[in-house]
Amino acid sequence: MTDEGPSIDPTKPSIARVYDYLLGGKDNYAVDREIGDVFRRDLPGSVAIAFANRAALTRAVGEITTTTDVRQFIDLGSGLPTADNVHQVAQRHAPESRVVYVDIDPQVLIHGRALLEENDQTRLVPADVRNPEDVRAHPDTLKLIDFDRPVAVMFSAILHHVNDEEDPAGIVRYWRDHVPSGSYFFVSHFRSGDNPETAEAEGVLQQTFGRGRWRTDKEIESLLDGLEILDPGIVPASLWRPDVVDSPWNSGGERELTVWERLIAAGLARKA
Repeated sequence: MTDEGPSIDPTKPSIARVYDYLLGGKDNYAVDREIGDVFRRDLPGSVAIAFANRAALTRAVGEITTTTDVRQFIDLGSGLPTADNVHQVAQRHAPESRVVYVDIDPQVLIHGRALLEENDQTRLVPADVRNPEDVRAHPDTLKLIDFDRPVAVMFSAILHHVNDEEDPAGIVRYWRDHVPSGSYFFVSHFRSGDNPETAEAEGVLQQTFGRGRWRTDKEIESLLDGLEILDPGIVPASLWRPDVVDSPWNSGGERELTVWERLIAAGLARKA
């Protein structure tokens, strides 16, 4: 994908557009809604995964900007713009925050650029997260990110779309090795539940997109090898620091999580 003329194929489903549909967005096509409706109809309650993930992401950004001096973020596989994007959360707490979004989906590039065109502290880089050097070396990344200072690298609901043979741990390791001490890593990831819901949801994604890998808590932890995983560790996203910061995606209140909410995990790690 290059900067010139990204094109959209409305006949092929897009992971980003299906996610947008499940979150109540309007930047999707019939083919995306067809896949989304499989989750809504055949896997009732599964939409909670998308909301739990989004809430954890906004809390992580709020945690970083309110408790650390980190003011630059790289959001890998950012997806379509929705409420409370990373730059909106970060700049609400620290207006000087800078954010590079990374995605390869043509519709993300079109809509993202429209959203960001008036914000000179954000960039949208058209690159594949599986090629991290392309991301880091991109001119727009280098304009905004000072790699001599700590960076927050956000892997929100992206690594489970990277198959084992594509070396997701190697992607994280690249960023670990190319950012300074004091940098943070947020990960949210589909979490194996060893139950019918996990198997069915995983099957839908693999059949539709040819990819989608649920991983155990230990496997998710291993993606962060060499980093200090902060409390409370790798836990269901809804249980990851639920009182850190207000978010429109939070359901609020103490309650028993549904089986679906337990199928998305989140964690925050730091490079010592």
